[in-house]
Amino acid sequence: MLNKKSSNGSLQDVSIISKGVNIEGKFKSEGSVRIDGIVNGDVIVGGNLTVGETAEVTGEVKAENITLCGKIFGQVFASDKLVMESKSYLKGDLCAKILVVEPGAFFDGKCQMTSDQKEE
Repeated sequence: MLNKKSSNGSLQDVSIISKGVNIEGKFKSEGSVRIDGIVNGDVIVGGNLTVGETAEVTGEVKAENITLCGKIFGQVFASDKLVMESKSYLKGDLCAKILVVEPGAFFDGKCQMTSDQKEE
């Protein structure tokens, strides 16, 4: 685990799945996660998720904020924001409150924007 300072100065833990690591099955974390390896299965993160340039995720992805630099094949649910950086690849539907797409990013799927209102 890596400790990073958050914007308010407190330390927060970030779990890292390094390049060369291959996970089969559902992955769940209450904190923030950075993936640089391969995950074949659902990824559920209570905090922020970063999918690095060398990462490939096949399955449903859920997190508060998602920064995508690598590849995701599956549905994506960001309760707040999804940022697709220039080399990112997303094949699947997405649902997010805020969507940022940099030039060069690839997206093939449907997009649903959520509001601040709670679902009933």
